[in-house]
Amino acid sequence: MAIAAPKTRRGETSRAVILKAALDLFQEHGYEATTMRAIADRAGVSLGSSYHYFPSKEHLVLEFYRHTHELHAAAIAPLLSREKDLSTRLRGTIRAVVVTCEPFHAVAGSIFSTVANPASPLNPFGGAAKPLRDEVVELYAEVVSGSGARIPKDIAEFLPLILWLYQMGILYFWIFDRSPGRLRTLEVIDETTELIVRLISLANLPVLRGSRNRILGLIKDIVERPQG
Repeated sequence: MAIAAPKTRRGETSRAVILKAALDLFQEHGYEATTMRAIADRAGVSLGSSYHYFPSKEHLVLEFYRHTHELHAAAIAPLLSREKDLSTRLRGTIRAVVVTCEPFHAVAGSIFSTVANPASPLNPFGGAAKPLRDEVVELYAEVVSGSGARIPKDIAEFLPLILWLYQMGILYFWIFDRSPGRLRTLEVIDETTELIVRLISLANLPVLRGSRNRILGLIKDIVERPQG
């Protein structure tokens, strides 16, 4: 995949205008039906300029991913700096994901079928998304390490990745949630984060050590085994 143009102050403004035009068109016409020419026309730039900043529609969606991640990270920074309780940190972090993404709910729905395709470069498990995926996993490492929770070392190693997978599940639920204010998604977050923290505490029990080792071994195998 080609590399996007280096960023400058003027370039950042142009990128923002093009990205907004793309998101508007994705919402209005769907991802597949939107062309780069239509995006350039809506943004008021030449097609060549549009390709200069975003070599493909996939680059625009990856930029959208990064934009929402940066908004999310900024939104939870105060929470992570003051709270030590793991349940509070996790619930606040996951709630902030859907609150941050809410203005883009229709856009997320328009690109879902493409993102969900394993062959798509936009697939969150794919190589193109890996740099940002690693940043999100690192964010969950901060959520865990900054808490006062006593977590076994073997669980702590994989917990950030597991929490990223949990976030992806919540976002997929949120895409299809039609309840007012996405209230059902927020309820699911409150219910499941509490359950996750309880399961983590129970994992310390000797009687569950065998099951814990099997689950962690499976996760390690999935993560480390090459695909295909």
